[in-house]
Amino acid sequence: MMLRALLLTSLLNWANGQEGLTMLPEEKSKIRDQIVEMFDHAYGSYMKYAYPADELMPLSCRGRVRGLEPNRGDIDDSLGKFSLTLVDTLDTLVVLNKLDEFEDAVRRTLRDVRLDNDVVVSVFETNIRVLGGLLGAHVMADMLRQRGERMQWYRDELLHMAKELGHRLLPAFNTTSGLPYPRVNLRYGVLNPLSRTGTESDTCTACAGTMILEFAALSRLSGEAVFEEHARKALDVLWEKRQRGSDLVGTVINIHNGDWVRRDSGVGAGIDSYYEYLMKAYILLGDNVYLERFNTHYSAIMKYISQPPLLLNVHMHNPTVSVRSWMDSLLAFFPGLQVLRGDLKPAIETHEMLYQVTKQHKFLPEAFTTEFRVHWGQHPLRPEFAESTYYLYKATGDPYYLRVGQSIVEKLNAHARVPCGFAAVQDVRTGTHEDRMDSFFLAEMFKYLYLLFSEKNQLHFDIDDYIFTTEAHLLPVSLSTSQPPCRGNNTEAPTTVEEDLFTYSCPSTQTLFPNNPSFAKTIRDSYKYLTGVGRAFHASPDRGIELPLHDHGMEPVEFLRSMGISLTPLNEAGATETHGAHEGVYRVKLVAEVTQTPEEEVVPLIVQLISPPYLGRMVLTAGPAKFGMDLIKQEHGVKGSIVKTSPYTACGPIENAQELSGHIALALRGDCMFAAKARRLQEAGAIGVIFIDHREGSNSAETPLFQMVGDGGSTADITIPLVFLFSQEGALLTSALEDHSNVDVLMLPKERQLDKADKPLGKMNIKFRLAEEGELEEGEARGPTLKFLLEKGEVVLEEEEYRQQGDSCLTPGGDHVLCSYGQTAASPPSHSPNDPNTDPGSQDSRVPQPPPTDHKPWAPQH
Repeated sequence: MMLRALLLTSLLNWANGQEGLTMLPEEKSKIRDQIVEMFDHAYGSYMKYAYPADELMPLSCRGRVRGLEPNRGDIDDSLGKFSLTLVDTLDTLVVLNKLDEFEDAVRRTLRDVRLDNDVVVSVFETNIRVLGGLLGAHVMADMLRQRGERMQWYRDELLHMAKELGHRLLPAFNTTSGLPYPRVNLRYGVLNPLSRTGTESDTCTACAGTMILEFAALSRLSGEAVFEEHARKALDVLWEKRQRGSDLVGTVINIHNGDWVRRDSGVGAGIDSYYEYLMKAYILLGDNVYLERFNTHYSAIMKYISQPPLLLNVHMHNPTVSVRSWMDSLLAFFPGLQVLRGDLKPAIETHEMLYQVTKQHKFLPEAFTTEFRVHWGQHPLRPEFAESTYYLYKATGDPYYLRVGQSIVEKLNAHARVPCGFAAVQDVRTGTHEDRMDSFFLAEMFKYLYLLFSEKNQLHFDIDDYIFTTEAHLLPVSLSTSQPPCRGNNTEAPTTVEEDLFTYSCPSTQTLFPNNPSFAKTIRDSYKYLTGVGRAFHASPDRGIELPLHDHGMEPVEFLRSMGISLTPLNEAGATETHGAHEGVYRVKLVAEVTQTPEEEVVPLIVQLISPPYLGRMVLTAGPAKFGMDLIKQEHGVKGSIVKTSPYTACGPIENAQELSGHIALALRGDCMFAAKARRLQEAGAIGVIFIDHREGSNSAETPLFQMVGDGGSTADITIPLVFLFSQEGALLTSALEDHSNVDVLMLPKERQLDKADKPLGKMNIKFRLAEEGELEEGEARGPTLKFLLEKGEVVLEEEEYRQQGDSCLTPGGDHVLCSYGQTAASPPSHSPNDPNTDPGSQDSRVPQPPPTDHKPWAPQH
């Protein structure tokens, strides 16, 4: 009986577990309806409160118009005064079967959207969001027109707009290498004196390598080959500049000479969509060259970067060396790309790791460490994790991924929904919101979530006839056969790489795991408690690790000790001798105990305004840098007057170097690395730099401080002090500079703040009047009184306590004034202008408190 009871209990538990995992059609339909309602809330809020502005500010319930809102740096380069969110959302309306809204939106686009604005925009963002949006909407409109159901009035107007925009982007390719400039003026191009751009020398790999889908589609739909030719040329340059030994590419490249500026290599920000577009260009265009290049890169990625479930960043010239201990959220697209390639096992592993991180932090932080702690806390509602979830469900049919999608929907509603849309999360640790709702949220997130919970027969068209761009715009795969390719494809064939089952085939679930629906589960289970959520953390047992060590100028054992790894000699560990070592590479067998290291404490610094009228009363909390002068070691800090840098981002040649010389520079975050800015400003003669955050509304009270890091190379040449102010503190400083022609500041540790007192004094107003002799003895005074007697040309200060009602002080003339208790003859009751203990509220100053640690945001948007 006991055995039967145990068996019955086990069967019931198993059945309950299966029921919790599987999803009935009714539940899928309910979630799909919920997704449509969420889209209506987001899109409706944009149209009601923001249109025709580029984006919605969901906390302010108004549109974001470039030039009317505080500059956010490179984030604003996606805004071109062309109703960005509307254009980016057009084909989403068709996917969600909102055909009336689509037709209305197309009419609005044709009527209201202008593409000739005098605005400098990102070539990358404008291509994937606006050009891709116009092309995707044209494809959908043409499909509906051919069916004879709708859009019978449509005459390819969206395609004509796309062609106009393509011609406005083409001047960016006017470089000696063929790699495009990162920015272009929609009206004046790049080299025109009125363009306000064209001084840049660098671009990211993804920025140059994510043009081929949109430009080739535009060429094949319009018949103008020039677009596809320029995009292909850029890809050719990147391929030629790969590191031939590792077949990896770097993150940032010089657009004029093709030299690598940043040599760190990964699959996240700065590189991500370059790899994606090689694979998808083969699918869309049918050109084997793209697939062969992708397979070459993919082999290198799996050899050096992929360490399941992690995807690390390595040095492209020395790929056995990891260059950082954190990952960024943009790599979440990569499992979806692996599904397209058919390599499901590592896709499942990395996706499960990402899911565990979302369970721990509600959303994917913008960056997180290899120990799954938050590195940068923002979450701008990125869709890449939902994208990979959709691809994995399509490939496996495993209802587990429906549950993952359901968790995304629930967390968006619970933690990002606001009355006027959905707001980005400023910090996943605190749950604070940021006043932004990027266009990609509507363009991508709702497409992938809706498709995840939809059957093919519930869609208005066959989704398998289309390929998604990196912005999830739909392009027909028929372009490879129905339209002529680019002329003169004489691209060099790559070197032969080792082929596997999926080198030239699409994924097949039957091939991967025939009649084994639990295949994906067996892979996931080993990562179920990866982040420690759901069970207590236990130190791993001693284990042997083979570690390749290239020569770092120090003994291998010392190198390992510098990383905190304790070694046991081989003879003590009982290990066998390793084989396969070759000259220049050490293989060391070790026994290491893996433990979690404490997070590094960030010592808060301050920027204290010391010139009149502030005189030390305005104190701004600042973050430190891991390079440059160590202010903690400077006894008296660094003092100087502040000058605003031109250009403000300090990412190009410094135009006001003479004015900056001998002063502390103010520079805006964004567009390039902190180290690059610091070097330029140091060369210009600045004695220090104050960086100001470009993210509107950030402040030290709500956002943890972080340490600015270098560019991956040596920063020993940077010797000036560097501090970081969040946006609100920076606004106070720049406002002070606008109000007063000369502002002197002191940069120093918070604990050494000038004239810091233990207890601030309250408000005090004192009036003086000469009193007649004997006037104070008439009993007029009440409360604590300070008496000033003028005798024989000397001022004598006396204190008298009058224990009567009231809290006023009596002047020698008999007037009652506000007074503080505890004043003595040694401490006069007057607040001089340089008194740091004056109430901050009465002096219109601000002294932010030091926040927790560890925060920073990041680089390219896609």
